[in-house]
Amino acid sequence: MKKVELLAPVGNMEKFKMALHYGADAVFLGGKMFNLRAGSNNLSDEELEYAVNYAHERGKKVYVTLNVIPHNDELDLLPDYVKFLDKIGVDGVIVADLGVFQIVKENTDLSISVSTQASNTNWRSVKMWKDLGARRVVLARELTLEDIAEIRAKVPDIELEVFIHGAMCMSISGRCLLSNYMTGRDANRGDCAQSCRWKYNLVEETRPGEYMPIFEDEHGTYIFNSKDLCCIEFIDKILDLGVDSLKIEGRMKGIYYVANCVKVYRDAIDNYYSGNYKFNPKWLEELESVSHRSYTTGFYMGRPGAEGQNYNDRNSYSQSHQLVAKVEKKLPDNEYILAIRNKLYAGEKLEVVSPGISTREITLPTMMLLNRDKDKVVEEVSEANPNSFVKIKLDENLNELDMLRKRI
Repeated sequence: MKKVELLAPVGNMEKFKMALHYGADAVFLGGKMFNLRAGSNNLSDEELEYAVNYAHERGKKVYVTLNVIPHNDELDLLPDYVKFLDKIGVDGVIVADLGVFQIVKENTDLSISVSTQASNTNWRSVKMWKDLGARRVVLARELTLEDIAEIRAKVPDIELEVFIHGAMCMSISGRCLLSNYMTGRDANRGDCAQSCRWKYNLVEETRPGEYMPIFEDEHGTYIFNSKDLCCIEFIDKILDLGVDSLKIEGRMKGIYYVANCVKVYRDAIDNYYSGNYKFNPKWLEELESVSHRSYTTGFYMGRPGAEGQNYNDRNSYSQSHQLVAKVEKKLPDNEYILAIRNKLYAGEKLEVVSPGISTREITLPTMMLLNRDKDKVVEEVSEANPNSFVKIKLDENLNELDMLRKRI
């Protein structure tokens, strides 16, 4: 049985290594041009080449996003850029625009995935892309399980990719005009201001001269907001469809989000292919530990009502745990260098997060504060601040890229 691909979001080199370490089969990332995450660090050409080699050495894949909707003056640099991506051996590019699609086809042999921005909601459009030469279509989020099953049955000879976790746009397949209209920042060119997440006072005209507020409380309304997608409770039903790739959203999220989401879905996918699938409540518990809005099943179970799509709580983000440190380096004699992300104190009870679903508890010992080069001890400390490095000695075995977290 061909196993599904678990595809993880990457915004920089640190997230790239974390995604692969925690179990992703492939990553999607952006270079410095032509991708829809202008606010993300993205990768330089040198980093892209390094990432491709690093992934291929581990049997993993790298897809590069070219999903910008370009204007005329942005097209001139594209042929040379896609030739570069072809030369360094990326496993494919993600494209939304027909003009970009044509440039990739004319200048390279790159495999093309058609972005969710292209709003493919029916089997005819998927077949059209296949006939044009696409290898994969990233289906629109506005599809039910039954819709996807029909597309799979009627177009069996193309790869299908679906989103399984992360933020969703309030507009169809992310094609929103709010940001451009209100701030001059074009969402379809990678610079969305996320205007949908602001607070609004919304009124509906009921008769001339009179207006009635709707979907509103004393704080205003959040009707433009969307809950976050989470498919872990029915991931087996998605796998039953025979799709080729499961995609996690979140290139601008932190390493804890990326690593934890990947490890949860990795465990669930492996459980499915074991032949003895059973939902593990620990999966959802772990996904609740990262910063997220209220979860929804999206459109998979049918067209959602207002409660299934929008939230009306201004304090919408929640998480049960906070990342406090990452194991930067494992030294001899049970010593470790930690990169500190949030303030922590000696004597605190912390959880160790590694690949796999289980966690374990440690007590943080006294720390040795290091200089910025991490080669000299400055002093012994009982507390450490963000963006510092410390050395600890611990009987418990840790590994590089393990994370330490505490309950909030």
